[in-house]
This record gives sequence, structure tokens and C-alpha cells, in this order.
Amino acid sequence: MSQKLTTEAMEARRTRILDAARWCFLNFGFSRTSLEEVARRASLSRTSLYQVCRDKEDLFIQVFDDWLLTRLPAAREAAVAAGSARTRLQSICQVMLLDLWSEMEVAPMAGEFHDVCERLGPQAARRHHEGMLECVASVLGDPEVSLVFLLALEGLLTDRPTLEILSLRVGVLVNRFTGPAA
Repeated sequence: MSQKLTTEAMEARRTRILDAARWCFLNFGFSRTSLEEVARRASLSRTSLYQVCRDKEDLFIQVFDDWLLTRLPAAREAAVAAGSARTRLQSICQVMLLDLWSEMEVAPMAGEFHDVCERLGPQAARRHHEGMLECVASVLGDPEVSLVFLLALEGLLTDRPTLEILSLRVGVLVNRFTGPAA
């Protein structure tokens, strides 16, 4: 007889699965990640894994969605926090980009992860972009300027820089849009 899991236990299981899957996707790539490997890394059976996802594509989209969208509340808080526009915009970039990049920078398949995100998870990518735009617009005050900021921010990633270089670039960009620190 199987025990019914509490809501907390089910959420903890889902988090374990998503963390294990993210690690696999970032280190093995989408095509070389198997559900068997994800289940093994999460210390669960494949049957338990199928209680969270339909297939590998569904799992990937859930990982992408969770990884990006769980950061939005912190970014929204940063957008309305006390402090200068520069500090708030830098904090949004830290939460929504630099913290993610720190994990991706060391992952061998991070480039493929980003490409597959765009292909399999366009709705999640759109939600992330809209949330980011909302946060930036609340700091900069102009939706068009905020969109230009986001386009420039995306451009900083094209050569897949190190976290150190990306941090410097983000600082320059934030200064350009908010003025240098006093």
C-alpha cells in the first residue's frame, strides 16, 4: 500500500526532480539526458518522475520555467526597493541574469541549454522577458527605454562571457541607462 504524500512532500519531490534535471541538462545536454539519469540523480524511480512530467520535453520546459520564473518575486522586490535607480536595476540584473549565469558558466552544455530553451519553451521565455521588462520599466519609467535596455542586455551574452566579464558589462550598461554611481 503506498502512502499519500503531503503537499509539502510532493513539492519537495518536484524540487528534487527539477534540480536533478537542470543539472543533467546543463552537463549532458538535452539529447544526452535520459529520464532514467534524472530519476537516479533525484534518488527516485522513473514512475515517481512521471508523476511530475509527461516526457523529457515537458520536464525541460518545467525546469526552464521554474529556474527563471521563481526569480521574478525577488526581481520585483528589487525594482521597488529603496535606493537609487542604478542600485535597483543592478539588483534586478543580479537576480534575473547574473545568478543564473554563475551556474551556466561552469556547465559544459549551457549553450545548448539556452538554445533548447528558445525552441521548446517559447512561452516560458516570453513570460521571463515580460516579467523582466515589467521590473526594468518600474525602475526606468519608460517601456520603450526598458525594452532597449533588455535588448542590449541580451546582446551582452552573445559571446558567452565569463561571469566576471558579464558582471562588468552589466555594470557599464546599467550606468549608461541610469548614470554613473555618485
